[in-house]
Amino acid sequence: MTNLTQLFTTNTVFLYDQNCLTAKDYFLPFALTDTFTTFSGINQQPLIHFWQLDQAMILGMKDTRVTDLKKGLISLKENGYKTVIRNAGGLGVIADSGILNVSLILPNAGSKKISIDEAYHYMWHWIKRAFGDITHDIEAFEITDSYCPGTFDLSINGKKFAGIAQRRVKDGIAIMIYLSINGNQQKRGEIVRDFYRISLQDDFGKNGYPPVDPTVMANLEELLNEKLTIEVVKKRLINVLIDDTSVVIDSQALPKLLKSDCFTAEIDKQLEKMKQRNQLLDETITKKE
Repeated sequence: MTNLTQLFTTNTVFLYDQNCLTAKDYFLPFALTDTFTTFSGINQQPLIHFWQLDQAMILGMKDTRVTDLKKGLISLKENGYKTVIRNAGGLGVIADSGILNVSLILPNAGSKKISIDEAYHYMWHWIKRAFGDITHDIEAFEITDSYCPGTFDLSINGKKFAGIAQRRVKDGIAIMIYLSINGNQQKRGEIVRDFYRISLQDDFGKNGYPPVDPTVMANLEELLNEKLTIEVVKKRLINVLIDDTSVVIDSQALPKLLKSDCFTAEIDKQLEKMKQRNQLLDETITKKE
């Protein structure tokens, strides 16, 4: 298993805690991912980014190619969920106040680049150190009938509570995970299943789209049989790094840098890309039959 001490090339890790965002700011965490990843590569600076969305389904580009996207979007709206298309591959995931998104962003320059599998193992090991024990072994394998299934789905006793993705930009890499902490995970699964059933019709569960079964996923709180809040989870993740490595967590640097001209210009550029990508949603929902 990958050791956390191998993660960091500097003694300081920048932390940016974005808390829970409403619809007007949905594009921002995705714009920041590319901005932070580029910055990390240029400056050899590791970062951690915590963020949440209040009530949304985050669509991958493959989700926009379903048979009838408009009907799927209407289904999500009727269930109280807004939509945003992310700037990375994969399939749809739910984001709400009970789900924490974490990005571990690392420089990835030079001859010893982090391989795809190594990056996934870093995140898996971090989560295992924070929440795994003799009673609760956290495994990584694909839960095929979950939403957004992948090789590094994290589960306890076969119940998925997290999925991991990667994004590589220039000489940086973002290893991203969503953690289902608390809330109604059964309902989340039903909403995603309904989206695919309605938008795919007879092709539900075919052509790389998952046959979503809400019962195969659960919250970490339920699986650990332990009351958890988002803030408690953040603290446990940070404390693992402090205990296992020699790093210092700096939560002041990034808020200051974000006000600088170069950061503002880059974020604006990335926000415009997100805006253009998400025009498809407005065009689809207003399209006449």
